[in-house]
Amino acid sequence: MSLGQQLAPHLPFLRRYGRALTGSQMQGDRYVRATLEAIVAAPEEFPRDVDPRLGLYRTFQAIWNSAHIEDQPDAGSVDDSEAIARARLARMSPLSRQALLLTAMEGFTPEDAAYLIDADTQRVEELVNEALGEIEKQTRARVMIIEDEPIIAMDIESIVRDLGHELTGVAVTRDEAVALAMEDRPGLVLADIQLADDSSGIDAVKDILAEFNVPVIFITAFPERLLTGERPEPTFLITKPFQRSTVKAAISQALFFDQSTVPA
Repeated sequence: MSLGQQLAPHLPFLRRYGRALTGSQMQGDRYVRATLEAIVAAPEEFPRDVDPRLGLYRTFQAIWNSAHIEDQPDAGSVDDSEAIARARLARMSPLSRQALLLTAMEGFTPEDAAYLIDADTQRVEELVNEALGEIEKQTRARVMIIEDEPIIAMDIESIVRDLGHELTGVAVTRDEAVALAMEDRPGLVLADIQLADDSSGIDAVKDILAEFNVPVIFITAFPERLLTGERPEPTFLITKPFQRSTVKAAISQALFFDQSTVPA
């Protein structure tokens, strides 16, 4: 199997990481593209002593660290939410956010994350705790859940409340979700795709976003319906079954880039 074939299954998830790290699909994809160009230009330098996914993320990390995107925003391309994110980034170590995303979002072990960011395992754990603490201090929101499975909805609600956020309600269908959002506008939406009456959480989110802007996290057993590369993709996408730490990380990151959140 060629190197390209080995790396292909991991690219949608590297793009997810890039989007979460930068807060922008365009900028995230730019780094993924640069990563692939670097691999094509010098395939002999690709790490062969580790799993291909680790090698891919290691190469991405090298590109990210050399570009310093947080210090060099594109002129004229920074919107309000990105400006707020950059202000928050200035108060946080970039390494702590990388450690958080790599472990809680991308599912790497602390040992693998340590390899990716050139730190030891204990340092990774310290960075993760530092990132969570800082983000939670800076962000608070009112959250709406779109989920038709009661047990899952209860679990997500528990996570939301544990993070100190308020719940506006739980919707189980597209129509119910839109009505709830219009009645009590949330600051964050957590949405499943397949809903109770065979309606779509994707359509519900589209209807809501047509009325007002709000960050959205999709939590679904069908990620392939969103990770197509054919249309704008959600910045935050969690696959069921999920880990509580993954949902917590996604909520913190989504609110990190949202201008409506109120500093604690």
